[in-house]
Parts: sequence; structure tokens; C-alpha cells
Amino acid sequence: MSVLLKTRVTAIGPEVADLAESGVVILFADGSPPELAEVSVLHKTEIGPSDGAPEKGASITLGPVSAVITAVGSSAWSKVLEMGHVVISFNGATEAERPGEICASQVDTQALVAALKTDAIITIAA
Repeated sequence: MSVLLKTRVTAIGPEVADLAESGVVILFADGSPPELAEVSVLHKTEIGPSDGAPEKGASITLGPVSAVITAVGSSAWSKVLEMGHVVISFNGATEAERPGEICASQVDTQALVAALKTDAIITIAA
């Protein structure tokens, strides 16, 4: 498996748990504006991001929580490359509703909330 992105969580916004309970995680690179940081998981990249976007079937792990990517929006990976930003929806959708969204298989949302901690590792691999 090749790692397309490996990043470490540096901070969790106060509204992140509410979003994660509905299966949505918003990533933003360190240094994002404060109003975005409130709803975001801030992170610092350790590997990548790769030039090529992940495809359906790639894996995404957030700490101990694993899922399979089911759809990638048309501009999702370019936003990751430009500013470390992406919306990950653990909804199992086969088509992304928004261009900046990556969809993944459904997960236990309580486990997802619990996994969102400072120093957690998020990896996308193919």
C-alpha cells in the first residue's frame, strides 16, 4: 500500500464532535482562520499529499477507525494539495454531493468522535 497522505492532528475545534456524530470530519492545515478552526480538525502533514488523488477503494484511517473511500469530489484533492482542507463524509455515498468532499464507508460515529484527539494519525492509502 502506498501512503497518499499521512497527517497528525494538532488541534480539535469545539464543534468537531457534533459534526463527527453525524459522520462528517473537516480537515484544515494548521494556521487556518479562527472561524474555520472551530469546526475543523487541524493537522500537520507528515507524508504527502501525493500528486494523484485517491480513488474509490482506497483506505482512510483516523486513529483506530478505518473506512474505505467510496467517492472523491472533483476538487477535493486539489484543496488538500493547496491548503490541507477537505470534508470527509462517512456516509457510504458513491457520488460526492460537493466538489470538495471525500466520501467513505459508514463508521461507528461514537468511535469516530473518540478517535478525534490531538496527536491522532490520519492516513489515506491506496
